[in-house]
Amino acid sequence: MSTTERTASIDRKTRETEIHVAVNLDGKGTAQIETGMPFLDHMLDQVARHGLIDLQINAVGDLEIDGHHTAEDVGITLGQAVASAVGDKAGLTRYGHAYVPLDEALSRCVIDFSGRPGLIFDVRFPTQRVGEFDLELVFEFFQGFVNHALVTLHLDNLRGANSHHIAETLFKAVGRALRAALTVDDRIIGVVPSTKGTL
Repeated sequence: MSTTERTASIDRKTRETEIHVAVNLDGKGTAQIETGMPFLDHMLDQVARHGLIDLQINAVGDLEIDGHHTAEDVGITLGQAVASAVGDKAGLTRYGHAYVPLDEALSRCVIDFSGRPGLIFDVRFPTQRVGEFDLELVFEFFQGFVNHALVTLHLDNLRGANSHHIAETLFKAVGRALRAALTVDDRIIGVVPSTKGTL
């Protein structure tokens, strides 16, 4: 892995959204996030804070229709930024997992920077919304992220009664799992962590 900073900045503009994402994978967990959806901002702040990823996201979307395009496209753009910042993955730990509780809720995240996008999402929310935020968009966000970060991601809610708590454990667990997977392993500097020699 390169000794240079693992950073990336991506701009995505469509007829539905305009999004800017900047990441520093070796950051301190600082976040500046404005998506027009406060609950999503709160969730993405968890990823930054617990993943020790510096994260800037500015999104303007067609929220007058609903939040679907914005949530999905933020996931896409964040995935592109992470993939760009990771680079060739030489020296990467590659795998990460985390269990995160929040009161009665408990969720698990397992991630692999495999180069093969795949999302397993075993989560059932007790309610359809948290405030004005449609919880279906949690899946849409992660699907967009997975497809463009080129990761395999398993997200499982193991228990929980409060939808806010469940969602928050998912995003915190993703942050912690990313932190583990993105760690540079000093024992394999310059080596891609795969028997194939590429990811």
